[in-house]
Amino acid sequence: MCEHRNPIQCIVPPYMVEKIIVGSGDAETSQAALRNLRRSSYIRRLRAETQARGSQFAAFPDIAVEAHNAQLVRQVFDCEKREIVPGRLVRSEGEDATGDSAVDAAYDGAGDTWTYYKEVHRRNSIDDGGMIIKSNVHYGDRVDNAFWFPSPIKQMVYGDGSGTVFTNLTGSLDVIGHELTHGVIEHEGNWVYEFQSGALNESFSDVFGSLVKQYKLKQDVKTADWLVGVEVMVQPDEEKPIYALRSLKEPGKAYQNHPVLGDDPQPATMDNYKDLPIWEDNGGVHINSGIANHAFYLAAMDFGGYAWEKAGQIWYRAMRSSQLRPTPSAPINFVKAAQATIQIARELFGPDAERIVEKAWNEVQVI
Repeated sequence: MCEHRNPIQCIVPPYMVEKIIVGSGDAETSQAALRNLRRSSYIRRLRAETQARGSQFAAFPDIAVEAHNAQLVRQVFDCEKREIVPGRLVRSEGEDATGDSAVDAAYDGAGDTWTYYKEVHRRNSIDDGGMIIKSNVHYGDRVDNAFWFPSPIKQMVYGDGSGTVFTNLTGSLDVIGHELTHGVIEHEGNWVYEFQSGALNESFSDVFGSLVKQYKLKQDVKTADWLVGVEVMVQPDEEKPIYALRSLKEPGKAYQNHPVLGDDPQPATMDNYKDLPIWEDNGGVHINSGIANHAFYLAAMDFGGYAWEKAGQIWYRAMRSSQLRPTPSAPINFVKAAQATIQIARELFGPDAERIVEKAWNEVQVI
């Protein structure tokens, strides 16, 4: 689940899972969703222990890895509907496609994410040190979620979906990019997964998940859909999909009048910030991430062109910046993220870029 301190970082938030439990109309789907909410006590403990040992930072935030030193190495495991990680190794780097769509999508999506980080940011895999990207598919029975399994496991896990609200969770490249970016963040700032710090963790993962997809498809800011997870949701009309997990362009409108989920609760500005207790979505990490998501979207649209060329560079440098390295007495928040991205925009691209990023954060009422 994704609902207490230091949880696994799931793509499907708890408020969606709770809606499925009570509104799916299918007993097996509801039971599977309930198991989803109960799944992660062990993983929460692992994450808490990781953070207690201290964050795992890159050697220095401005040192780039030479692209020619980076080697892509992937492994995909089949959990065979059991809740065991890792599963059985079914595809390794360089091997032919298996014909299993989940296995091959996880393999390809890991490669696309690795390629984005290498070619755009000169990053050497998730940890910037060449780690093997390990993915597990067919996890559990009717699991409507995907998640990054944190230290010491450091592997991706994908459920097959129940077929009621969600389909196979390997189906969206931006979902794969999102979850692997949680791994990148773990190796950089390791931001505590609660309140605004956790919302930034979710937002940066949405941002880079979107950028992975846009880079793969070579979409500019005007042709990108700015949606996350369209392909993993059951659509009433597959030719004209109307549901997504989240929208960076219009938080609060990723899905509306969904027969099970209702309406998207994400705010787009601080005026509608959800001040939630820790036991609700870890203080609103998925809900309030819409505010930071929208700030990135606004900046990217003002820059124009390809979002990874300026806005993406600024946000990536901010993720690695000492300004966003938390301490127990000073967790990161939206204001700190705004200040970091504004300063980095000026350092990288000059005063006009600084004004664009400042305007974006001002429009979402953070500063």
